[in-house]
Amino acid sequence: MNKKDYYEVLGVEKNASADEIKSAFRKLAKKYHPDISKEANAEEKFKEVQEAYSVLGDEQKRRQYDQFGHQAFSGGQGAGGYDFNGFDFGDIDLGDIFGDMFGGGFGFSSRNRKSSSKRRGSDITMSMRITFEEAVYGCEKEVELEHYVECDKCDGKGGYNEEKCKYCHGTGSIEQQQRTILGTYVTRSTCPYCKGVGTSYKEECSKCRGKGVVKEKGIKKLKIPAGIDTGNELRVPGYGMPGVNGGEAGDLYIQFSVKEHELFIRDKYDVILEVPITITDAVLGSKIDIPTLYENVTLSVSAGTQSGERQRLKGKGIENPSTGRKGDMYVILKIITPTRLDREQKDLFNKLSRTDLDNSSEFIKFNKYKNKR
Repeated sequence: MNKKDYYEVLGVEKNASADEIKSAFRKLAKKYHPDISKEANAEEKFKEVQEAYSVLGDEQKRRQYDQFGHQAFSGGQGAGGYDFNGFDFGDIDLGDIFGDMFGGGFGFSSRNRKSSSKRRGSDITMSMRITFEEAVYGCEKEVELEHYVECDKCDGKGGYNEEKCKYCHGTGSIEQQQRTILGTYVTRSTCPYCKGVGTSYKEECSKCRGKGVVKEKGIKKLKIPAGIDTGNELRVPGYGMPGVNGGEAGDLYIQFSVKEHELFIRDKYDVILEVPITITDAVLGSKIDIPTLYENVTLSVSAGTQSGERQRLKGKGIENPSTGRKGDMYVILKIITPTRLDREQKDLFNKLSRTDLDNSSEFIKFNKYKNKR
């Protein structure tokens, strides 16, 4: 039977990174799990997804697959049912994927992964909105953050007087049977009482309530580098979810949103500024002072300047936090037509209107075409 391309199954490109492949697997595993999905072919798709990731999630197997395709695993590769005995998911804990849907009590047999092994906590993301100036120049902010630390009352165990779990009898997993017209369907999930450890405590720790970690709040001083833009992230190590069985905590990623400025328009590391000029400035030329991100500068406006003309000011843009180089600033000259004139100004414009002002090439070309009609 012909198998689908593993990249197609996960919905990723062949040059996808390991993180992109992992993210796609987690998303599809949630979508098609038979206990969750209501789609008719969810079970089949779930098997395809787990099989695809067992190959593409392993660097060596992925190289073999890229070179030889499915033939590289023709000696026994395939979906082996829901106990996942035939699959290696690297550092992905499937219990973490479904835990939020089943109150933390869902998972898979501990036969493949020792429940006592250390596991790093998952990363979390928070949003922060900053001003245009804070993003351009960088700043320091004091933020109240929650931090998970090991419970000092029970030394991170979650309780006292350890004993074998009476629900799973120390196996860490519970089997459930469902009878269908196709036969008996067996699922194996992490024991919700001991969370797959196989042991429990006669007395639960009153401080952490059996979790082994407690949440602390504190003020953290964050240094935001110059040049941050909307969508950029800042990593704060150790401020994610707590690890499992003594594993290190995950990280916090702060995702930034930058407010717009009333004058400057950002284009990556360049900035654009529209500068209003009078008709006389445009016709006769002049020198005008304009603001930049760093100081005021004098700009020369040539005689005969047209509305929309650009001037480039090199190095007056935003600093790239990766290279330290600054972008450029582009000044767009915008001729403003006066809407209120006093009597003297009207007289001057009336005198000007009686002179030949339509002798430029643009007027000549326009009038020539108009007169053909």
